[in-house]
Amino acid sequence: MTRTARVALTGDRSPLVRSHTRIPRLLEALRLRDGLTLDAYWVATDDVPATRIEDFDGVWVLPGSPYRSEAGALSALQTAREHNIPLLGTCGGFQHALLEYAQNVCGVSSASHAETAPSAEHQIVVPLTCSLVGHEGAVHVKPGSLAERALGAERSIERYHCAYGLNPSYADTLTAHGLHFTGHDDEGAIRIAELPTHPFYLVTLFQPELAGDGDTCHPIVRAFAEATVANAARPLR
Repeated sequence: MTRTARVALTGDRSPLVRSHTRIPRLLEALRLRDGLTLDAYWVATDDVPATRIEDFDGVWVLPGSPYRSEAGALSALQTAREHNIPLLGTCGGFQHALLEYAQNVCGVSSASHAETAPSAEHQIVVPLTCSLVGHEGAVHVKPGSLAERALGAERSIERYHCAYGLNPSYADTLTAHGLHFTGHDDEGAIRIAELPTHPFYLVTLFQPELAGDGDTCHPIVRAFAEATVANAARPLR
């Protein structure tokens, strides 16, 4: 018997976050236009410790940082990574995925986010030289990458609403431990990261959920939904 794929929408839901208000329409578009039905559960970051994230078929860590619980967001990301659960992280999800990877894979236990620890020594995520709030720009993706397969192209125009990104000083450390940076802007700044050893691990600084009019899904959101549905069809883990 086929069961409906369950996805954890991890973030502190707010009507003031445009990304969050788009989600119901995107889920409906996935169902009607793409035949992809997702049973979505909002999981606030401070509810993560009391939630079995490993029982979900997909995890989407959404924008809206600083989160009420940074530890909760990092825990959801770690669970999805370690349990091979399809993971999409956008904006704040991208930033915290890099933070989680640095702490738990690269061994930088004191890795921090400048937004919540502005005076910390090992800041993996730092203020961007130029804020991308309300910005739209080109993203170039690496041929053969998950990002390229999802997009079906090597270049796209994407929307942002963020002021923080990866500290370039830590890019080599993350890469040396297996994370791949597969999308960059026109100046070469990192915009996409993925983990080739994972069934579906894709995080973007831009917000694909803001693309279009909300009645059709960005290819990256669709690819995540496909991976989540496929994961639900596997024998019980």
